[in-house]
Amino acid sequence: MTDEQKPFDQDIAAELERLQFTLQATGIGTWDFTPGNQLIRWNTRCQELFGFPGEETVPFQQVLTRIHPDDRERVDAARQEAFDSPSDGLFDIQLRTLESDAHPSRWVQCKGKAHFDQQGNPIRLSGIAQDVTALIRQQEHLATSEQINQLATEVADVATFHLRLADGHIDYQPLLAKILTGLETTQFDQFTLANFIHPDDRAIRQQAYADGLVTGRIRFEVRFIWHDGSVHWIRVQGAYIMDESGKPWEVTGLVLDVTDQVLALQKLENSEAQMRSLVESAPFPIGVYVGRNMRIQLANQSIKAVFGKGDDVVGKLYSELLPELSNQEIFEQLDHVYTTGTPFHAKNQRVDITVDGKLQPYYFNYSFTPLYDASGKVYGVMNTAAEITDLILAKQQLEKTESSLRGAIELAELATWSMDVKTSRFSYSERFMDWLGFSESTKSMDEAYNPLPDEFRQSVADAIAATIAPGSSGIYHNEHPIINRLTGQVRIISAQAQVFYDDAGEPLSLTGTAQDITSQRQLQIALEHQVQERTEELEAANEELSAINEELAATNEEYAATNEELEEANQLYSRSNENLQRFAYVASHDLQEPLRKVQQFGDLLKSQYAAQLGDGIGYLERMQAAASRMSNLIKDLLSFSRISTRQDASSLVSLNNVVGTVLGDLDLRIQETGALVTVDPLPRIQGDKSQLEQLFQNLLSNALKFRQPTIAPVIQVTARTVANSELSPSIKPGRVTPMYHCIEVSDNGIGFDEKYIDRIFQVFQRLHSKSEFAGTGIGLAICEKVVANHGGAITAHSKPGQGATFSLYFPA
Repeated sequence: MTDEQKPFDQDIAAELERLQFTLQATGIGTWDFTPGNQLIRWNTRCQELFGFPGEETVPFQQVLTRIHPDDRERVDAARQEAFDSPSDGLFDIQLRTLESDAHPSRWVQCKGKAHFDQQGNPIRLSGIAQDVTALIRQQEHLATSEQINQLATEVADVATFHLRLADGHIDYQPLLAKILTGLETTQFDQFTLANFIHPDDRAIRQQAYADGLVTGRIRFEVRFIWHDGSVHWIRVQGAYIMDESGKPWEVTGLVLDVTDQVLALQKLENSEAQMRSLVESAPFPIGVYVGRNMRIQLANQSIKAVFGKGDDVVGKLYSELLPELSNQEIFEQLDHVYTTGTPFHAKNQRVDITVDGKLQPYYFNYSFTPLYDASGKVYGVMNTAAEITDLILAKQQLEKTESSLRGAIELAELATWSMDVKTSRFSYSERFMDWLGFSESTKSMDEAYNPLPDEFRQSVADAIAATIAPGSSGIYHNEHPIINRLTGQVRIISAQAQVFYDDAGEPLSLTGTAQDITSQRQLQIALEHQVQERTEELEAANEELSAINEELAATNEEYAATNEELEEANQLYSRSNENLQRFAYVASHDLQEPLRKVQQFGDLLKSQYAAQLGDGIGYLERMQAAASRMSNLIKDLLSFSRISTRQDASSLVSLNNVVGTVLGDLDLRIQETGALVTVDPLPRIQGDKSQLEQLFQNLLSNALKFRQPTIAPVIQVTARTVANSELSPSIKPGRVTPMYHCIEVSDNGIGFDEKYIDRIFQVFQRLHSKSEFAGTGIGLAICEKVVANHGGAITAHSKPGQGATFSLYFPA
């Protein structure tokens, strides 16, 4: 190594150290795939991500076995696409790894670029891999990043030459020819030697000699193609020797092979460019702040988006760019990291940032990491972060939804239970514990089966085992008795549950509800007993008739009488079934009676004892309002229950008449709100008139309810026909026909975010609080059931503040 190369190499080493530190701090793994031998070479981070610890080189097909089966084809297709695109060769994919005993399943983001030779043939595909599980599942740990191999430069032996300009004669040693051509000889003249220069570089030599006439010195680097076809970078340095008249007559110089240095420099430049590209394109925010005043030196696009202050942020002070953070302890955290060298990590941290002139809350997992110079002194802080705002908001919404669900379960007097598939332990709600006589909420499998009568234990165990077995539907439904371990009380329960799976498709838990149906089954048993008695009487009568018919030898009359008796028996069965349905309907309606008494007695208290109640009037009114809400909820549940039973579409129904009837019922609300309602000519469809009226009653009522306070409602009902082939893949009618009637109900109301589209058609799902808009959250679920009963489908399109459009599809 020459003295002039040492500063250069030291600069390279320092830059590599900074790049290596940045790479390690970002938690990124690096990999390199060679298509020729189908091998992947990667660093320890990638080995950890894919479950190959200690294996620096792994066959590509073996790596595929550690990737989720649903992702393997995409990975292979993305790899092939990168090799088939020489213009850019980009590789970008998100995949899942499989779980093993020693390695959990992960989501991994892989980005890379293909490299090609001069003929356009792919020679390698290299890139990065990053664990992005934390962005999906709130996991936060970043692993160590790639180890960068240190470059080493080796300088070959130096050879000298003397070129006489008058006749072109050149004097040199065999070593020079070996350096330039690979052949150790002195038989080549200067023109032969020059012909070994790469054709693309010959102009460089000519220009260097021309410039030397002005400066007196010659220096250039070009490629020489050796006799064996190998390419070598050669540095030529020399000087013009002048004669007595000051004219150049000779060039004296030296040559040395700098191939290793040039290739090392190219590799360094590629690595640095790749590193900067990786930082810039990283899917998570990265920033570097230098000095105690935290001046921004580096900010990738992700962190610029978080700042919300535009792209011109480099060179500005962190505190001046984000003054809104002054009272959020972040400035103090940065200063502490800078002054002590102690990293700082925050999880699920709320940070209020001004974006578009408005202070808005965001949530992050972020880290402040000290950066050290060559002397070991902290010169700055690196900021890495992952925005988890959507995850936090989703978690908060989930908690609200779970609270609503618990209220609905409590209202319906349902018990809940679950089984951990791996541990075979059962968990019970308080109501279920009361039924079973348990004092603890979790039990082992043997303890859980104890309350079952002996003759039911094996069948229940078999049903649960079949539900969680591979290939099953994952749905459990069973009906059986249970015995309270303390009181001996026997109940008949109907249990339903569903299996939940992990990312690898393995069952995690069996979770569901149970309902006490003892009274229903007792009634059913009583009715069946009556039917049995009548059947026995019929059988006795049949025997008697048979005897009479034998005596009279009237075989035909005997058959006729028997048929009549069987028809009567069928009628008895039908009446029994009708009695069962009537009983269920009456029992459901009796739920309204206690609520009516609560409201009536509340009215009596208000009218007769208002003065004595004083402030208690408010509590009384709240009680009546709660009773009214529960009454509406029961009514809606009854409607939903009736409509859930699919009815045969036995008559043609005019939708114009249906919508006209509904608008007549809503006439007062239309006048009060000043709404403008327009209805296009609508088709006649096969269906149930009462259900269709309920459908349009709910949709039009919602359009009037969810209006913007300062704008009069504008509601449109339109119709068109749509071919089956034109339907979106997300629209799946219950009956397949070539054509469908598409009825659209649109409004200019408050609208909603389409990310909630799957929720709005579920029972008890609300997007607004009860204080904003009244309702039970069942109306759209009823709409979905009515459309399904008619073999159709329903969907919606909306944006907040821009109204909503509900699209109904009925078979034509």
